[in-house]
Amino acid sequence: MAEQKAWLYSLAGVVVSPIISLLYRVKFRNKNNIPKEGAYIIASNHLSYLDPLLLGMGQRNRKLRFMAKSELFKNKLFAKLITALGAFPVVRGAGVEQEAITTGEDILENGGVMTIFLEGKRSKTGEFLRPRSGAMLIAYATNTPIVPACITPEKKLMKMFRKTRVSFGEPITPKELGITTGNPRELRNAAKKIMEQLEEMRSTEEF
Repeated sequence: MAEQKAWLYSLAGVVVSPIISLLYRVKFRNKNNIPKEGAYIIASNHLSYLDPLLLGMGQRNRKLRFMAKSELFKNKLFAKLITALGAFPVVRGAGVEQEAITTGEDILENGGVMTIFLEGKRSKTGEFLRPRSGAMLIAYATNTPIVPACITPEKKLMKMFRKTRVSFGEPITPKELGITTGNPRELRNAAKKIMEQLEEMRSTEEF
């Protein structure tokens, strides 16, 4: 597994975060819900390529690792950059779950933080898409709590100078989500529960 560069991650936080905060008028809710130590998984909706940065800005004391589609790694220079910032490639299709579990186990067993976009792809309309169960599978396999996260832009789509809100829910264990055996039905139901939390968080946002 490629190594994340802590110095580059920190530099991006210092240099880029203030610019993003200004351009997208970012505010955070319930940052106290984020564990200060230990492994956890952030399960978030997905609207733009800025999402990993927004989620990272919400937890300055932790460094995030996140999945990114393998197509983003075709350019070697860009691949080195996003790898250093914490991304790792995931090939869509057969075997994706096992690859994600293996990579996730390495991250989480070392007390790291893993970000998974619950819908598996970006929403082009701003509406929530059908949740996938990948995050639930990894949470069950590693017995790691999930922190729901909801990115809510003003008027549904992220644009410069519109307001953006990032909310965090309380950590939920796989057992609390009803995952006891890890069968597909349990995983699907757990994903739906997380998505319901995201919908509730979005419904309470005010601009």
